Amino acid sequence: MGTKIIIICGHYGCGKTNFALNLAIDKAKQGEKVTLIDLDLVNPYFVSAEYRSILEGSDVKVIASPFAGTNVDTPTLPPESFLMFNTEGTIIMDVGGDDAGAVILGRFRQYLNETDYEMYYLVNKYRSLTTTAEEAAVIAGEIEAASRCRITGIVNNSHLKTETTAELVADSVEYAKEVAHLTGHPLLYVTVPEKLEDELRSNHAEIDKNTFELYPVKTLVKAVWE
Repeated sequence: MGTKIIIICGHYGCGKTNFALNLAIDKAKQGEKVTLIDLDLVNPYFVSAEYRSILEGSDVKVIASPFAGTNVDTPTLPPESFLMFNTEGTIIMDVGGDDAGAVILGRFRQYLNETDYEMYYLVNKYRSLTTTAEEAAVIAGEIEAASRCRITGIVNNSHLKTETTAELVADSVEYAKEVAHLTGHPLLYVTVPEKLEDELRSNHAEIDKNTFELYPVKTLVKAVWE
């Protein structure tokens, strides 16, 4: 079976973690053995008890900093980090935002260079500093330089949390295509909140004629006030 590694990177607030959780759960449902590793040492708090229970309830193994979910601000790699390369199945790595977060991948360069990994760059048209394709392309270059890893595909995750509409998702597609053009990487997925998938397909039939895949996602990561 071997090991398949998928790295999730992107700008702060683009929705990396929510996508990583959905991807991990979906692959587990398809019968894959999945491990999700939290490498966000810039903001190492996403693996709260709630997210861990959701993942482990879906047969996804979680590897996180021993300080994740606590008030201890210590950037420590999870002890099992380097063991994952000897683990069979799919490994999904959720990396911190921008070049500051992606630099941690340099610690794994030797192992990654020996693996046919995939690295998905998430973009969100509705987040500051990535509102234009040019801005998003610059950040992509910074992440590649800091991580010393190559991006292999673009994921358009242009949402506005609870204010997301099918129209907003449709309006972001040309932006995502331009990011793909500027970076030289294919547009793999356009995510859509699952409750809006039918509306998007019905009102924007052209979506299904594109080369990318429409990827419905659940909102698993929420702010404390939501």
